[in-house]
Amino acid sequence: MHPAQMSRGNLPIQWRVLDAVEAAAAFLWPARLRRLTPWGLLAPALFLVGVLVIGLGYMVEFSLHELDLATYRLKEAYSLTNYQTILDRPVYTRVLGRTLWGALLVTLISVFLAFPYAYAIVRTHSAALRKFLLIALFLPFFIGQVVRAYGWLIVLGREGLVNTALSGLGLPTFDLLFNYPAVIFGLVQYMLPFAILLIVPAIAAIPEDIELASESLGATWVSTFRHVVLPMARPGLTGASVVVFTLTLTDFAMPEILGGGTSDFIASAIYDSFFQISNPGLGPRCRWCWSPWAA
Repeated sequence: MHPAQMSRGNLPIQWRVLDAVEAAAAFLWPARLRRLTPWGLLAPALFLVGVLVIGLGYMVEFSLHELDLATYRLKEAYSLTNYQTILDRPVYTRVLGRTLWGALLVTLISVFLAFPYAYAIVRTHSAALRKFLLIALFLPFFIGQVVRAYGWLIVLGREGLVNTALSGLGLPTFDLLFNYPAVIFGLVQYMLPFAILLIVPAIAAIPEDIELASESLGATWVSTFRHVVLPMARPGLTGASVVVFTLTLTDFAMPEILGGGTSDFIASAIYDSFFQISNPGLGPRCRWCWSPWAA
């Protein structure tokens, strides 16, 4: 029997459920309101952006009030003293320089290490190897950043695994923690999966036939990589660099735990302004003075 000739009672249960869902949708969202559908879908995102803008507005407000040291409350009068302080005190310029240099180093190292890993994931013909690389890539996401940082304390500590192994081999031990290289190392290990995930789609979009054609015309693998693969993968490299640089610039856990207070980044300075010296005008001031670098 043709479906159009079936009575409603003879229709399959799946069809009746779909009809009920369509009828409910038509009742709740009539056709005249369909032009508002895009705005309805955007509403949650617009709400979150609005909340963020309101929070940033409060930060601007706080940054324009100086701290009263007698009461430890912000003065009512508006002032640019907070912004002048950050330019006059060398400690803040050192934190800014340390953060920018660290973000640049982490970005370069992460992208440099991520590219061959991503290339191997895309180009390998071994299903087992691809699965292993993907598992190794996603496994760190199941471990929080703070847990990973404390894990490196065990590995790199004075009595940690590395120094214990060196001592067992009769070699001198080293202070591997609470310094700038330890922070860079921890950040690279944390940012590397993000860089790989952003580079993989760019390499996957490059047809392998193009590389084979380049080599068939006499180009070496190095020339093919330099003149064919790298230019075509540039969008992925750019995206990975921007994401890694921005995340590193605002990271808090790694500099705080692996640096041990000796290699503070911007986020650490903002945290100290709020919770160590109880100056709610100092933190927003640092944030707004340094936000152009994050942008």
